[in-house]
Amino acid sequence: MIVITRVKGDEMSKRQKLTDTEIDGKLTEIPGWSYEGGKLHREYKFTNFVEAFGFMSQVALIAERMDHHPDWSNVYNTVVVDLNTHDVGGVSALDFELAAAANKIFGE
Repeated sequence: MIVITRVKGDEMSKRQKLTDTEIDGKLTEIPGWSYEGGKLHREYKFTNFVEAFGFMSQVALIAERMDHHPDWSNVYNTVVVDLNTHDVGGVSALDFELAAAANKIFGE
């Protein structure tokens, strides 16, 4: 299980909108993700619906602890995830943190 802890002083800096240059530089830290339409984007494929739903359940628990929720959808064995920080109008460090946690759950 992945545990995300928040440091109050660090919370504000994580919620600051990143520039396109900063985003491009950080994309190498999260394999499989791209930057599309002002959001981090990834599609995960699983063997079946149960695995896809299990993945979503694990990510949902982390997202709730972070108070940072993805825009996502699930059709059978595919989970599509888009991340941005709504209150800053773009991508922030929180999006990269949640993307990295999702990758770890996925096994990357």
